Amino acid sequence: MSIGDALPPLIPVDPVQPVAPWLGGKRNLAKRICGIIDRTPCTSYAEAFVGMGGIFLRRTSRPRCEVINDKGREIATLFRILQRHYPQFLDTLRFQLTTRAEFNRLVDTNPETLTDLERAARFLYLQRTAFGGKVSGRNFGVVTDRTARFNLTTLEPMLEDLHSRLAGVIIECLDWAEFIPRYDREGALFYLDPPYWGCEGDYGKTLFSRDDFARMADVLGALKGRFILSINDVPEIRAIFGRFRLVPVTTSYTISRTGNDTAGARAELLVSNFDFPA
Repeated sequence: MSIGDALPPLIPVDPVQPVAPWLGGKRNLAKRICGIIDRTPCTSYAEAFVGMGGIFLRRTSRPRCEVINDKGREIATLFRILQRHYPQFLDTLRFQLTTRAEFNRLVDTNPETLTDLERAARFLYLQRTAFGGKVSGRNFGVVTDRTARFNLTTLEPMLEDLHSRLAGVIIECLDWAEFIPRYDREGALFYLDPPYWGCEGDYGKTLFSRDDFARMADVLGALKGRFILSINDVPEIRAIFGRFRLVPVTTSYTISRTGNDTAGARAELLVSNFDFPA
C-alpha cells in the first residue's frame, strides 16, 4: 500500500485569483507547482510564506486542514479581516480613489495607528497601486492601458471569491521556524516560498536573514511530513539544500515601468524530500 492509498482523498476546490500583486508571486510557475501539490496526497496543507496566496489560491484540490502563514502582520491582518469581517471591510474600501496623493498619504501612515479594518484596507490599496507589487520602497504605479488599479467595481467580486475560499482556513502570523514544527506531522505537506538568495530584505529587514537558509535546511531535514520549496537556482542554495531532491526549472519574468516590457528567463529550483513527476 502506498502513502497515497492510506490518506483520505483530496477535496476539489475552485482556483481563486490573488487580489493584489506580490513581489515574487510565482505567477509564471504557479501551474507547475500547483500541479505537483494537487497530485500529492496529504492530510494537511500548510504554507509558511503565503504572501498574497499566489500558489495557495490557484490550487484545484485541498485536504480538510489548510493553514496559511506569513510573519508579515499586514498579510495576516488582511486575510483575517477578509475571512471574518468581509461586509465591514467592503464599507471601509468604498469611495477609495486611485490618486498619487492618496498613495503617498497611506505610505506615510504608520499602520500601528490604525484599526485592523483600516490597516487591511491600507495594505490592499498599496499593494494594488504600487509598482511591481513591492512591499518596501513602494512607488506609485502608473498605467495607461486599463482602468485604475484600485476600482472596487472590479475588485469586489475578487474579494468575494477570496472570502469564500478562506472559510475554514487557519491563519497564522508566525516566524517560519516556529510555524513549521507546530504543524508538522505525518501526512502534512508544506509549501515554502522564502525570499530569494540575495533578496532577503525585500519583504522587510527583520523578517528573514541569509542565515535562515541553513536553519531551514536543518528544520526540513527533521520533518515528519513532506515539503516543496521554490527558490532561485544559485550555487549557495544548491550547497545548503544538497541533501534534498533538487529539480531545476526555468521561468520567465516581465517588468514594465514605462510601457516598454523587459522580459527574460530565470533559473529556479524546486527542492523536496519526496519524488514527484518532474
